[in-house]
Amino acid sequence: MEGIGIRKLKNNLSHYVRQAEAGKRVPVTSHGRVVAELVPPGTRPTANRKKRLSRYEQLVADGLIRPAVEEGDPFEGDDFTPLLAPGEGLAILDWLRGDK
Repeated sequence: MEGIGIRKLKNNLSHYVRQAEAGKRVPVTSHGRVVAELVPPGTRPTANRKKRLSRYEQLVADGLIRPAVEEGDPFEGDDFTPLLAPGEGLAILDWLRGDK
């Protein structure tokens, strides 16, 4: 699939838009590499292109994180019990630092 350079596209934009409107896919290149396509309206992406994953989806796919087993906020509801009483964490930090 031969593409059209960005400069040539810019200088002849109306021509290439009419081609896309007529149903032709117009690949746009930058330094010999296809970077975009002008396509007819309502055209779905080609099947061989991968869906771009969100950062979260990429982390899951790479195995760096695991998705939650259950939905919802773990801090809501009656099941959440704090590990420390209010203010107890600061008292522990002060003790660890030696602030008496």
